[in-house]
Amino acid sequence: MEFDLLGSLSPRGSEAPPAGPDTPQCSRKGCRADAAWQIRWNNPRIHTPERRKIWLACPDHRADLEQFLGARGFWKDTVPLGHEGPAEEGRP
Repeated sequence: MEFDLLGSLSPRGSEAPPAGPDTPQCSRKGCRADAAWQIRWNNPRIHTPERRKIWLACPDHRADLEQFLGARGFWKDTVPLGHEGPAEEGRP
């Protein structure tokens, strides 16, 4: 029996990969609410100081996600979804 590694990585036929949600969703596990906030963070042990990772948050989970990242020293700032400006220091 022959195994085609490269072929296994390619989409088969005309099947398209499943589409994502129409609107950005909260990053909290199990939450599918529309996101309203970008929580920007980095892990200083593996990211350069300028690097920002982004989690999306709905209004209900914003504080929980900020708290989780803040307790680890990863949280940098939180801005409204769609904000394109430089990082602004916010609340932990």
